[in-house]
Amino acid sequence: MIIANPIYDVVFKRLMENEKVAKFFISTLLEQTIETVEVKPQEFTYNDNIIGISLFRLDFIATIKTETGELKKILIEVQKAKNITDIIRFRSYLGEQYKKEDVIDEIKTVLPITTIYILGFKLPEIETPCLKIERNYKDLINKKILKQRSDFVEKLTHDSFIVQVDRITGNYQTKLEKLLSVFEQTNFVDDTKVVKEFTHIADLEGIKLITDILHYSGTNPEEKKKIEVEQEAWRSIEEYFDSQRIELLKKYHVQQEKIYQKEEKIEQQQKEITKQQKEFAKQQKEMTKQQKEIETLKKLLNQQKETL
Repeated sequence: MIIANPIYDVVFKRLMENEKVAKFFISTLLEQTIETVEVKPQEFTYNDNIIGISLFRLDFIATIKTETGELKKILIEVQKAKNITDIIRFRSYLGEQYKKEDVIDEIKTVLPITTIYILGFKLPEIETPCLKIERNYKDLINKKILKQRSDFVEKLTHDSFIVQVDRITGNYQTKLEKLLSVFEQTNFVDDTKVVKEFTHIADLEGIKLITDILHYSGTNPEEKKKIEVEQEAWRSIEEYFDSQRIELLKKYHVQQEKIYQKEEKIEQQQKEITKQQKEFAKQQKEMTKQQKEIETLKKLLNQQKETL
């Protein structure tokens, strides 16, 4: 089955627009039963005058209600390349969400936040394709983990989930593994990596629904064109940052050479100073010796005068 690569914003948006897909995706990652979900894509266009391109970006905010009645705000971000500017953007966006009031049934409130990052690059220190960073409440006096949860603490801290699509591989048995199989970055039909052949069995309703949507996005000419436009924009971004890295490395090596030359010059100056200090000490020693000889001669002359 031909499907579109879901790591592109325009494709992932189409998935999250489907309430059943959004519920299946979030509940599978969080391992919680979700009664209701509302996803609001935050759309904006990033204009870069230096590179000369406009990059369409999407972030996703989902408000969910679990089977226990708990309300949460889920932030979902898809990031294809690793750039320091995007780390700053992630932090700024997260900070903005912490500052915002939420409105539930026309009542202002503050919801706990959970973040989901879908990464198109590898974290070198972490080999698993799906990672959960969770918090513990630790009693530091009695040195034990607490089971109780505080509404105050929950709204000031958050759990986070990270999916590394380049590390997704292997046999897919569990519900989570079957969900991850959709994001597997293999079996592409060409070098563009826009569409791929999905070779796994869609034996879950959620997976079947996802692959049907991705099949439409991967085979409809207009939808494919949207993906290709986004891909070209990202290629320009990556080329720009690659060139910037090269320039920074060149400047770094030039600065290192200048620093080395200065250090070498300072070392020579220090050697010269040390040499002069030794010469000065030698001269002082010689002068002291001569002074003693003069004093001895004076004493002898005085003795001779007294004898005469």
